[in-house]
Amino acid sequence: MATENFDADVVVIGAGPGGYVAAIRAAQLGARVTVVEKEFLGGTCLNWGCIPSKAMIGSVERLHDVKHASALGVKISGEVSMDFEAMMKRKQKIVETQRGGIAALFRKNKISHVEGFAKFKDANTLEVTKEGETKTIKAKNFVLAMGSSVIYLKIPGLEGGREDGVWTSDDAVTAPYVPKRMLILGGGAVGVEFSYVFSGLGTEVTLVELMPRLIPMFDEELGAELGKSLTKVGVKVKTGSGLEKCEKTAGGWKCTVKTGDKIEEIEVDVVLLGVGRKANTEGMNLEEIGLKLHKRGVEVADDTMVTHVPNIYAIGDVTGRIQLAHVASHEGVIAVHNILEGKQEKVSYKSVPNCVYTVPEVASVGLTEAEAKEKGYDVKIGKSRFMIFGKAMASGHTEGFVKVVMDAKYGELLGMHMIGSHVTDMIHEGVVALNLEATVESLALSIHGHPTMAEAVLEALEDAMGHAIHKM
Repeated sequence: MATENFDADVVVIGAGPGGYVAAIRAAQLGARVTVVEKEFLGGTCLNWGCIPSKAMIGSVERLHDVKHASALGVKISGEVSMDFEAMMKRKQKIVETQRGGIAALFRKNKISHVEGFAKFKDANTLEVTKEGETKTIKAKNFVLAMGSSVIYLKIPGLEGGREDGVWTSDDAVTAPYVPKRMLILGGGAVGVEFSYVFSGLGTEVTLVELMPRLIPMFDEELGAELGKSLTKVGVKVKTGSGLEKCEKTAGGWKCTVKTGDKIEEIEVDVVLLGVGRKANTEGMNLEEIGLKLHKRGVEVADDTMVTHVPNIYAIGDVTGRIQLAHVASHEGVIAVHNILEGKQEKVSYKSVPNCVYTVPEVASVGLTEAEAKEKGYDVKIGKSRFMIFGKAMASGHTEGFVKVVMDAKYGELLGMHMIGSHVTDMIHEGVVALNLEATVESLALSIHGHPTMAEAVLEALEDAMGHAIHKM
C-alpha cells in the first residue's frame, strides 16, 4: 500500500496515559497521528482510577488533618464533617479539567481524535463504529493502548452490580453515597486506598487479603507497617483471609470470611471487589490479523513493544505486564521512537517506581530484601524512621520509615522502599540511582537538604554502610 493512501502514519487505539502520550510524542516527531478512543480521553487512569481516587484521598486527608489540628495548636470551633456531594463534585471537576487538557494538547499537536470502537479489518485497516455508523481508517502503523477494565470475581452467592451493593473500583470513584459498612476484598493498592477513603468518611471497613500481609508485591516491612496504620484509623485488617461466600440480606450482604481455621460472618451494606482486571482485547479481530494473545492480554515479541505483526505495537495494561500508568506512558514513548526512527530501543523495567497513596503513602523501587536474597546477593539493609527528624516533627507527619537494600560486595543500591508522608514524591532519588547503577556511598555523599523528609533517605543510606549519625 502506497504511503499516500494512508490516512495516518500512526494510529493509536486508546487515549489513556499510554495512548495519549504516545500520540503526542509521535506528532512531535512529525507523524500524522490519529487517536481512536471508545469513551473518554484519559482512559481508566484519569476517569476511574489514579486521578479521581487521589482526589478523594486528598479530601479525606484534609478532613483528618482538620480533625487533628489541635495537636499543632490550631483551635477548631464547631463540628468538622465532610460534604460528600461537594467532595465528589470537586473530584469530577478535576477529572474534566484534565480531560479537557488532553483535548487541548491534541489540538495543539494536530492529532485527529476519532470516537468509537476500533476493530481491525487487516493489519493496515481499522473500522471504527459509533452509534451504528462505521468509519474506515488506513494507517501505516498502530499502537495498541486499549488498557484494562475491572472484572467481577466469582464469589459463591455474590451476584449483581452496583445497585445490589456489589462495587468495583469504578463504582467506588462514582459512589452515590457513603455506606455504613463495607467489606473490601483485596489488600493491594486499590483495596488499601479505598479502605483509607471510606474509613475516613465514616464507613466501618473490613479489609480482606488472602496473602499474609497487605500490598504483597512490596517489601514485607512496608505491608506490615501499612497494616498498623490502617488499623489505627479504624480499618479492620484481615490478612491471610479469604472471602468464602456471600448471602444476600435485606440491607446488604452477609459475608463468610475464613482466616486459618477461624470462620466468621460479617454483615455489610457494600462489598467492594478491589482485585481483578482484564485486558481490553475483545471484539477487535486481533488474532485474525496475526497478533498473539495470552491469558493476560496482547503478547509483545520483545521489550521494543512490537507485537508479532511488525507494524503493530502494544503498550500498557493491554500487554498484561506491569499495570501502572507511568509504565504505559514510558512504553508509549519508546514504541513511537522505534516506529518512526527505526530504532530497536528496549524498555528497562529494573527501576519502575511503585506507589500507593494511602496516608501514610508507600513507595518502592528495585529489589525487595527478599528478592535480593533470592537472587544470591550478599545483602545489607539500612533503615531510618522519619520520627527522629525535625521536618517530620514540625509537620506532624512522623509515621513511617525509609529502607534501602544494598549489595555488600560492591556497595551498589539494589532497592529503596519507603512509607511515610510525601514518599511518592521522594522515591525518584532511588529511581535515578538504580538507572545509573549508583553505589550507596555515592548517594550518601550527595548533600540532602535540612530540614526535609529526605534526610531519612540519607540516614538509611548511612545505616546500610554502618555509620548512621542519628542511630541510638
